[in-house]
Amino acid sequence: MQDSQNLLAARQRLLGGGYRLFYDQPLHVVRGEGVWLYDAQGQAYLDAYNNVASVGHCHPAVVAAIASQAAQLNTHTRYLNDAIVEFAEDFLSEFPPELRNITMTCTGSEANDLALRIARQVTGGEGIMVTRWAYHGVTSLLAGLSPALGEGFQRGENVWLIDAPDSYRTQPGAWVASIAQALEEMRQAGVKPAALLFDTIFSSDGIFSPEAQRVQQGVALVRAAGGLIIADEVQPGFGRTGSQRWGFLRYGVTPDLVSLGKPMGNGHPVAALVGRPELFAEFGRRQRYFNTFGGNPVSCRAAQAVLQVLRSEQLQNNAQEVGCFLRQGLCTLAAQYPVIGDIRGEGLFIGVELVLGHEQKTPASQIAAAVVNKMRQRQILISTTGPQASILKIRPPLVFRQQHAELLLQTLGQVLEEVTA
Repeated sequence: MQDSQNLLAARQRLLGGGYRLFYDQPLHVVRGEGVWLYDAQGQAYLDAYNNVASVGHCHPAVVAAIASQAAQLNTHTRYLNDAIVEFAEDFLSEFPPELRNITMTCTGSEANDLALRIARQVTGGEGIMVTRWAYHGVTSLLAGLSPALGEGFQRGENVWLIDAPDSYRTQPGAWVASIAQALEEMRQAGVKPAALLFDTIFSSDGIFSPEAQRVQQGVALVRAAGGLIIADEVQPGFGRTGSQRWGFLRYGVTPDLVSLGKPMGNGHPVAALVGRPELFAEFGRRQRYFNTFGGNPVSCRAAQAVLQVLRSEQLQNNAQEVGCFLRQGLCTLAAQYPVIGDIRGEGLFIGVELVLGHEQKTPASQIAAAVVNKMRQRQILISTTGPQASILKIRPPLVFRQQHAELLLQTLGQVLEEVTA
């Protein structure tokens, strides 16, 4: 095994320039277990960030399911196989009755890409609405509607950027008004709406969970104009928000299409698009869709194992309970440290916005970066989000327990004391 400095040099020499590393001092991880990641020296780091390992790093049940099926067969969906049908039947029982079809992919990007293809094909429209700092994937189409990719973002054709439902900085009705404005601009431009695509926890925008009424009003506007509703559940799905299995259920709406990503397989490259059968049927009459290894038997067994673990270990309830405990602890810290301007989120998906003054609400981006790096030095992993990277993003595996939250809170208090001294 190479030491970290040689590995970093080799990475910079061999890999493409688009890659990025976390932290001022990059972390060289070699092993994972549950909520812990271990570096090359064997030191343990509490993982309070990585949602992809949804049921914990290297969960034995998921590892066993992958290994067992890989030793038997792995091929594509043009052959009959039990795995995909058994998984689909069980998995779709987790959704509202209107959503009864699933198409398997390998990534959330592929799922979102397919969702937009279906929306444009079925509606005959082209206009797509996403929030101003959204992230939805890495294909050419999705990069054109993912402003969170940064400075080089180039908005795609017929893409409208709308306000996120920012409960800290804007009026409650801003999101709905922004949707209405985008629809009016489409009308004036002669563009028919195809879809509203939104992450149901608005993660990249800053982690928001608006009032159900606001979301329902926005959805009604889009549907009245002929567009579809696509819920991106790649990050908030699988019980992470605690109160519901899927983020969209919190708002009392049923989307037309729901995209899912790699938390579905605990990091195994499996993802999916779930939706209304009539939409898939109409799309299928006009086009075919084939994803060579989307829905392969190994992926389906991995996803089935994750679903069983979610249920048997009651991880949605855990997200609700530990998330509540964590937010209470963060509120206690906020009373001590005025740099904490707002605490928001649901379940084990929490944003802590840092500001320079509660009245001006100036984003404290440099302080947020310092906090993240000092937490890493103390062997706890979090990150930042939002347009100014001023919001601490806490999004651990769903097996994160109260004792882990206590350690995070204790360490965060020490770090805040240091950076604000």
